[in-house]
Amino acid sequence: MRFDWRAISGPALTAITALAAFLIDRLLVPVPNPAPLFVCIVALASSISGIRSGLISAAIAVTGSALFFLDHRALPGYDAADVARMLMLAATAAGTALITGMLRQKWIDAFAADQQHHATSARLAAALDQVDIGIVLLDADTRAEFINRAFREYFALSDAQADSKPPFVALMYHGRDTGAYELPEDELSAFIAERIAMMRSGDSTPINLNLADGQVLRFSCTALPDGGRMLSYTPVTDLVRHTDDPAKADEYRAQRAGHQRHRARLLRAAE
Repeated sequence: MRFDWRAISGPALTAITALAAFLIDRLLVPVPNPAPLFVCIVALASSISGIRSGLISAAIAVTGSALFFLDHRALPGYDAADVARMLMLAATAAGTALITGMLRQKWIDAFAADQQHHATSARLAAALDQVDIGIVLLDADTRAEFINRAFREYFALSDAQADSKPPFVALMYHGRDTGAYELPEDELSAFIAERIAMMRSGDSTPINLNLADGQVLRFSCTALPDGGRMLSYTPVTDLVRHTDDPAKADEYRAQRAGHQRHRARLLRAAE
């Protein structure tokens, strides 16, 4: 059987305090009313082990006070003031045990809910890393809170860069600098400006992004209730590339091979 020191620590400390106050008062020097100390111990007991331990400590505190005030005056027994003090201690200690215990339980429930939320988020992130759709979650300031594995691979984004929570603007310029887009260089600035404007406005109109390695991604932006954005990059190469000119097949393949070598060099440099 496991020994639960938390459950008995509060009552034990209360009993030791009551006995010490009684003995010192009777044998050494007069001791002031220990009621405030009892209340503090009851609060400690409830915060450590819950309401039950706090109420047991409160009962011991009242019993200790009864012994402390017994024959404490010239006349034997208790007077009205002693009875009033013990009643006030009983009410205060019991109330302290209940309030502190309820606050402790509320904190425990909140902590458990937070742990469950983090576990769910971790499972969701792991699941999103398994899909071939690029996913980017932006906060209200358009910084990337989450970038899944597919997006990192499509745009040659290293783990260090992705985990640094870059803004969406930085992601777009990273794609430009790595030559990810199948666009002439003089069109890239306008293209990036248009994508940024669409993201900020929450425009959900899907558009196709032609990548230099031959892949086609369907970009879509979803506005979130907290002001953030969810960006998705769905691979639709098989649905779109069948319209390419067959006479340029060799040229496309050469471009894709060159781009893949370039991406591999970038990833090695980033590492």
